[in-house]
Amino acid sequence: VHQPEHKTWSFNLSDNLIWRNIWRKQEDSISNDLLLPERAESLKTKCPPASDALSVVGVDMRKEVNAAHHYTGEYMTDVLVVRRGQQFIIDVSFNRPATPQDDFQLEFLIGADPAANKESLVVVNFGNHSGAVWAGQIVEARETVVSLGVTASSRAIVGLYRMYVAVAMGNGMQRTEKDPNTNFYLLFNPWNPDDDVFYPDDAGRSEYVLNSTGLIYMGTSDQVTERGWVYGQFEEGILDACIYIMDACRMPIHNRGDVVKMVRTASALINSQDDNGVLIGNWSDDFSMGTPPTTWTGSASILQKYHTSGAPVSFAQCWVYAGVLNTFLRCLGIPSRIITNFNSAHDNTGNLKTELIFKPDGTPDRHNTQDSIWNFHCWNEAFMKRVDLPQKYSGWQVVDATPQETNDGYFRCGPAPVIAIRDGELCHPFDCGFVFAEVNSDLIHMKSDKYGNMTPFKVDTTYVGKLIYTKSLSGWGPEDITGTYKHPEGSLADQQTMALAEQYGCSRDNSDFPASKLSIQISAQAGYVGDPLRVSVTFYNQSETMKSVKVHMEISPTYYTGVVASDPLKVEDFRLDLDAFQSSIKVFELSPQEYVSQLDSNSSLEVTVTGQTDDVEVSEVKTITLKLPPLNITLSGQPQVNRDMYVMVSFTNTMGFPLTGAKLAMEGAGLLETQDDSSYEPNIPQGRVQTDEAGTPDAPGGVLASCDCLPVRTALQWRRRKRRRRRKRRRRRKRRGV
Repeated sequence: VHQPEHKTWSFNLSDNLIWRNIWRKQEDSISNDLLLPERAESLKTKCPPASDALSVVGVDMRKEVNAAHHYTGEYMTDVLVVRRGQQFIIDVSFNRPATPQDDFQLEFLIGADPAANKESLVVVNFGNHSGAVWAGQIVEARETVVSLGVTASSRAIVGLYRMYVAVAMGNGMQRTEKDPNTNFYLLFNPWNPDDDVFYPDDAGRSEYVLNSTGLIYMGTSDQVTERGWVYGQFEEGILDACIYIMDACRMPIHNRGDVVKMVRTASALINSQDDNGVLIGNWSDDFSMGTPPTTWTGSASILQKYHTSGAPVSFAQCWVYAGVLNTFLRCLGIPSRIITNFNSAHDNTGNLKTELIFKPDGTPDRHNTQDSIWNFHCWNEAFMKRVDLPQKYSGWQVVDATPQETNDGYFRCGPAPVIAIRDGELCHPFDCGFVFAEVNSDLIHMKSDKYGNMTPFKVDTTYVGKLIYTKSLSGWGPEDITGTYKHPEGSLADQQTMALAEQYGCSRDNSDFPASKLSIQISAQAGYVGDPLRVSVTFYNQSETMKSVKVHMEISPTYYTGVVASDPLKVEDFRLDLDAFQSSIKVFELSPQEYVSQLDSNSSLEVTVTGQTDDVEVSEVKTITLKLPPLNITLSGQPQVNRDMYVMVSFTNTMGFPLTGAKLAMEGAGLLETQDDSSYEPNIPQGRVQTDEAGTPDAPGGVLASCDCLPVRTALQWRRRKRRRRRKRRRRRKRRGV
């Protein structure tokens, strides 16, 4: 076999048939040897193999062995999945035993236009090749089979690679044909200390990378609820779908090895607001053109649908965005978790002032109140090294895919270092100021006069960001991580943080109001939907004189985003005389008939009470979340891996009114192949619906189920609204002559 002049060989039998290929010229001087395999057909005709020439007979990607060492055995794909910065083994079978004089290499390509200078075309030689991006090693030679060890760079591009074996033939290279069986996925590697996503302990990697099921916390800070979510990052087609998302949104190939750029781009790709991303948001009460957000039980069906159709999926709200983004990140090997911020501020003016406006008579001014406080808001944290920032800012980073505000023209948020948010260091990228306001805004109660002038009369610095939860590392309960986002309220560190944030342009209302001698406390026992609601309001007079208080109380439906219905369910105005140092309790009741028909999914009830005397104004707001009847899940058969089993989900309507359009859905990663979605006729009080699903688990896991339905009265009202909207559209088209 002719040896190219720019190469020399050394060979030692004592090295277990491991030989070294030493390059004498720089890589950029090589011409035909690095032609893309797809463009190298002409070289094959120039280099007809001699009878004893080395040629490739087969390639074995050693999928099972590599998957075990790379923690990728759960991915349901026929293609090898490995992680960067860690050696994987490839067996190459030749037509005869290889000798030291034989010259061959592996070539790895990714993307439509791979190039060596962009590291999307990588050539791996097996020896001391100075400057090689990926490392190659001959692990073993057994007759005609050579086991090759390949270690991708710890900063290599993440995605689907094509691989070729090239053998030197005369003045050119003889390459293997294109073969999908030799393709492989390369992922981020949280087990590798040199990777920017390295996580320092096994428990964290097990939870934040490998766990395919989780919990998302909802409700209010006083009444925390939870819903399960199947991330399904290992399910069939999900890895393909994640790569497709990047391709469909034209993320540059050379950016896909940079975790900061990957995560920032992902926060925009998951929503469809400006780049045809995965999910369409909908915070209305009309989901007739898609799936209600409350129906989803996991990410797999959403990503599969997007991959199949190429069109955004309807519909999502914050926890759905967070669930799908978590799947995307974990699927690619980035440690991630879902965070819930209770009393999350959404300030439209870019400051730390969330204003609640009242009219001169003490009633809430819903029209002029532009800011909102969400009962809860879900986002993600991704764990990474911030190579673009000092070491202090590495670790957990906030990433939010819910489209709230644009940044550089896109609806995206993060990665924002959590420690920078805690310490008020808002000058660092990305979007630290926006996240800081979500957890640290002051709630300012404003009163307008008849001319529209507004005067603050109360500043609550503790209401926003009252509680921040994530799923615990060690079990199925919550972990309170409020302290990672903010120092204790009122502490010296908290005061320093707020002062520093003001220096970075986050303005506050520093009005100093003396402690009021008149106060209000609202309490309620949150029962189930359909139970009578009993609200207690206690008025305290801590002054030395009697107070005559003009009281306004209203109870209104409110969505979890803080949007309050324009028509209250109950309004009462009265006067209350309080003697010095005395208190008085007023009780208000709401029957199910008064509120059930006005509740939508994730709706709550907001109680607003204001009190005015000649010299004092007070107000208090409380959100009440009612519990829903439980679903029952029953397993039969043997709940073991590779054993047939049956899952039955049932719902009994224990509420005192009929329901309509009940939909039962269930999902289980590794247990059920698809999400089952069944519809049922109206469910009368004490009526029962159920659905069954058979499955053969191929991995340990759990089953999640959901039931969506509406009270009959609400369904009729929704249908009437829908008919009215249709009539309005027809009239508009008729006026336009369409």
